[in-house]
Amino acid sequence: MPAFESVTKDHGLALEPLSIEALWVNITRRCNQACRHCHLEASPERTEQMNLTVMERCLEVLSRYDSITSVDITGGAPELHPHFDYFVAEANRAGKRVKVRTNLTVALDGDPSTGEGKGYLPRFFAEHGVEVIASLPHYDEAITDEVRGRGVFRKSLEVIRRLNEEGYASEGTGLVLNLVHNVSGPLLLTERDKLEAEFKAALSKHGLRFNRLYTVTNMPIGRFGSALERSGGYRDYVTKLIKAFSPGAAQELVCRTLVSVDYEGRLYDCDFNQVLGWQIKDTEPVSIFNFDLERLLSRHIRFGAHCFGCTAGGGSS
Repeated sequence: MPAFESVTKDHGLALEPLSIEALWVNITRRCNQACRHCHLEASPERTEQMNLTVMERCLEVLSRYDSITSVDITGGAPELHPHFDYFVAEANRAGKRVKVRTNLTVALDGDPSTGEGKGYLPRFFAEHGVEVIASLPHYDEAITDEVRGRGVFRKSLEVIRRLNEEGYASEGTGLVLNLVHNVSGPLLLTERDKLEAEFKAALSKHGLRFNRLYTVTNMPIGRFGSALERSGGYRDYVTKLIKAFSPGAAQELVCRTLVSVDYEGRLYDCDFNQVLGWQIKDTEPVSIFNFDLERLLSRHIRFGAHCFGCTAGGGSS
């Protein structure tokens, strides 16, 4: 199989960093679910989480650089971190656009280990102007429950309803609710606009609304990658991604405008490189504690076979 950089070179592309507009901060690997497509292999049994020292340093970096306009908080289920609310509130107070990636059901299920309720989250998000990026595998109940477990679809719709009641996806509120669709299995996503229209039509029947639909290609790493290798389908899947390579999507890669921070403060080009342990390095490993904007803008982004997942077809958003 050709290397990612050889394919981009063949298309005359030089994919160097353009800016750092966002910190993508993974604050915990704990989750109330254990989805089979999860590249981070999050679950209720995972215990890794960012300590307050690292979290405070992330806030310092956000405050220091005006060019970093947003923070994307993810996990696991980031809401299960004991200092999640504090981190959101402080990032918002620093004037940054706060985005939270949620599986929705955590607002109903709460913390599986402590039983702590999280039903206040929709109002908390609205009070802090959080952009909610919510994962919903499909608008079909059977498909969603097959991917995530029985009853997940109905729970997800209930949380979307509560977000809508707080003003999310309503004109004039500025409260953004975007959904994320993961295709099931080794398939490629096509016609995002058509799929978004289908999602909106289906959810409107339940009296629900959202702003945009993001479509995410399953990356051949983590749980999904292991499943491909066990089934003998890894090479075929990556070959399919390579054949669907889009130069336009490659130029829009998110690794060109952000850096990813893991729970120990180490920096990566993206969330997927974080899973692989591909820490940003020059003369030494780079972390949030030796963060230097100019240094990071001059780095060489580390690419691999999984990057074909972000450049297949219309791109993975």
